[in-house]
Amino acid sequence: MKKLSELYDIKDDRVIKAIKINSKEVTPGDIFVCTMGVTADRHDFIDEAIAAGASAIVVSKDVGKKSVPIIRVKDTNVELRKLCAKFYDYPYKKAYMIGVTGTNGKTTVAEIIYQLLGTSCAYIGTNGRKFKGKHFSMRNTTPDVDRLYPYFDEFLRAGCTTICMEASSEAFFRHRLDDIKYDIAIMTNVTQDHLNIHKTLDNYLDCKCQLFRQVKEDGFSILNSSDQYYSLFRKNAKGKIVTYGLKETDTLYIKNFHVEKNKTMITMVYDYKTYHVVSPLLGNFNIMNLAAAFLACLCYNKSFDDLIPVISSLSQIEGRMEVMPFTTQYMVILDYAHTPDALEKVLTYLNEIKKNKIITVTGSAGGREKEKRKDMGKIVLEKSDHVIFTMDDPRNEDCNTIIDDLIGDSKLNNYERIINRKEAIYQALKEAKPNDIVLIAGKGRDNYMAIGNEYQPYSDYEVIKSFYQE
Repeated sequence: MKKLSELYDIKDDRVIKAIKINSKEVTPGDIFVCTMGVTADRHDFIDEAIAAGASAIVVSKDVGKKSVPIIRVKDTNVELRKLCAKFYDYPYKKAYMIGVTGTNGKTTVAEIIYQLLGTSCAYIGTNGRKFKGKHFSMRNTTPDVDRLYPYFDEFLRAGCTTICMEASSEAFFRHRLDDIKYDIAIMTNVTQDHLNIHKTLDNYLDCKCQLFRQVKEDGFSILNSSDQYYSLFRKNAKGKIVTYGLKETDTLYIKNFHVEKNKTMITMVYDYKTYHVVSPLLGNFNIMNLAAAFLACLCYNKSFDDLIPVISSLSQIEGRMEVMPFTTQYMVILDYAHTPDALEKVLTYLNEIKKNKIITVTGSAGGREKEKRKDMGKIVLEKSDHVIFTMDDPRNEDCNTIIDDLIGDSKLNNYERIINRKEAIYQALKEAKPNDIVLIAGKGRDNYMAIGNEYQPYSDYEVIKSFYQE
């Protein structure tokens, strides 16, 4: 808590308890910032915020006299970031900051680092926020600053000294992370995604590169030398540039690997020494994810001797090639894959280990990125023995129209459509025979379904669990 006079040059010592941008969340003692959203101008909700107990209002336009102090600024969106930083005493300056960006792999890399560094580290990203054995879900990969900075403060108060976070391209586009300087920044890979927000691939890449422009001079930029945009990221990177990949010149060189159904053997070379690593994470793509996380920990001053014993006890990453524990007759895998590249990698690996059929349940989000649906559908139809197309956050689009886009002009007929996602998953699990693989793709561990303008409670994991309980 802080006095209003500590936040602004105003002679008013009323205590401010929290910062809010949603009038419906305002409680007595809060300061309400009238930010400009994509579809909402929060100046329209000033009276509602005051009625809920707001102690002061921050605005960027004339709103007349009100019963509480009105603070006028040039840009409320920029001011929100400055106000949160001051209110929470610049928490990002007190922690060792690790940022992970990329189209695919962010969650896996960040969670591996979180596990390898132990209880001094906190995680925040698609799988929520985790610290000191606690786990809380969130809706956004990188929340807006009115939530992000309190989370940072929460981590510090709990005794965490390091924060490993997923840094989404949208977060940089919305300027949520502009003030943070990173000790370590990590690039996983880049394929075309989120063009509903960025409009062009160049804009998307520029937002990804921004993370590396914000690396401290004595920090580290960790780059994937195998990625097609490696040179672009290298040009933008600050601090010491280190690389991982399949080249002998890489700082961390993946010399060879052997993938099995339940483990992966990897030979890595670092600082002219060879190390043999046995990873419980499945899929060729997770070799690169593990290498990125390893290199981050090495830059953090851990050693291979510190890391190798911990690898065998790594937990499955929730919703990322996560093998469900409810049956041994066949394999049920929950995965967040929702881009052509991610689906290609997951299904390529599953085809390498399959003994019988692959049944895939998938869909595509509504209201965005229609151009990728045809490629997604082509991949799942060609690399699965049977596909059940279903809903995946349809929002205001018709599910059948989305599925039509996924099927495209394919001549394959190894599919059916079941709009209700729970029914689709149940059908896949009923069809599964011994040694089959059932892939439930698209939502991972999300705990909602976006239908119309509402977020309705829903979880693939709970649906799968309920099938076996019934």
